[in-house]
Amino acid sequence: MLSETLHRIQSSTLPPAQPAYVLRGHSAQVHSVHFLRLNLRLLSGDADGWVILWNVPIKRPVAVWRAHTGSILGLGSWDDDRIITHGRDNKLQVWQLEERNETTFSTVLPIDDAVTERKKPKVLHNMPVNALNFCSFALCTQLVTASSTANETPRPSNILVAVPGLQDGHVNVTSLPSEQRVATIVSPKDIATGMVMALGLHYINGSDLCVLVGYESGYTAVWNQNPTTKHWQTRYSYKAHSQPVLSLDITPSSGYFYSSSADAIIARHPLVDGNGETKLVQTKHAGQQALCVRSDQKIFATAGWDSRVRVYSAKTLQELAVLRWHKEGCYALAFAEVSPTVDSEDTAGDESVVKRDLTVSEQRTAKAKSTHWLAAGSKDGKVSLWDVY
Repeated sequence: MLSETLHRIQSSTLPPAQPAYVLRGHSAQVHSVHFLRLNLRLLSGDADGWVILWNVPIKRPVAVWRAHTGSILGLGSWDDDRIITHGRDNKLQVWQLEERNETTFSTVLPIDDAVTERKKPKVLHNMPVNALNFCSFALCTQLVTASSTANETPRPSNILVAVPGLQDGHVNVTSLPSEQRVATIVSPKDIATGMVMALGLHYINGSDLCVLVGYESGYTAVWNQNPTTKHWQTRYSYKAHSQPVLSLDITPSSGYFYSSSADAIIARHPLVDGNGETKLVQTKHAGQQALCVRSDQKIFATAGWDSRVRVYSAKTLQELAVLRWHKEGCYALAFAEVSPTVDSEDTAGDESVVKRDLTVSEQRTAKAKSTHWLAAGSKDGKVSLWDVY
């Protein structure tokens, strides 16, 4: 099925692919997009600090507010009800926005009114961060090692948030909700790094926290904590790029991470010791601003300054598709979560029965959850939604 789809997309006899939908709401360039709530909601944030929460099944806004006085650098979600925004105003904020309360917020889009202030969700955390280098935060769920008993009430999950430090090359990792600093990683002494440009957080081998860093000098590095000395050390570093690293993402099960840069190189790096050498591909397309790996880890995509979105094989790094629709540069990218699927041949006979039993609203919801969405945000203020194999 996948090979047939790739052949169809790559065929030169077919017209260029078109997005399934285009969300028009921002009056400024879109800098970040993020799916949440089982792909039923999409966040988008722009250069003026506005955030829009979209209802994906009906393609309409459900909450609009100005989260920051500076440009949005990154968006994320702690869980279904807690949204994270990171702005150029040197703030990282956690907002509480429950689905049941969505109807209390404004739906007037910035493209229609970018002046009037709107009701904002409740702020749970407001952390000062360094935002001078345009680097977005990274997060992961924190492993809780403290023992518990069956009679204890389950604690809400903690998260770790990584942000650039005040000094070039430094990274701070903070635990939420306690807001306690758990790590301060300094710039490596043996390489010139410049500013921190991209970050990632991930546990490997079950409990080994790794901090992935992309630097202004073109280096990428993986840091972990020495179990004996508790000092943070580099377990991997490599200069794959001649220009600043712009984005990175990981494929946990395969033990690799990927990086893109202001140059035209796409790089695959070993995350796990003994997992092979770094692989570089010269794409001839400079400025692939955002890089995102899909949750099934089969493909990844990049958003480019040349307005193109490119889809690659995570295994071979082969370019599989080029999505052309935007007329200006693309800066933001996000994949919807891909759920495990049942063999289509086993369910094909029941599909029509299922559809007859669902209301129109339920069918829209089911489609939004199951579609392999790829969202791309552009300098033109629009967000395109693509249905990618």
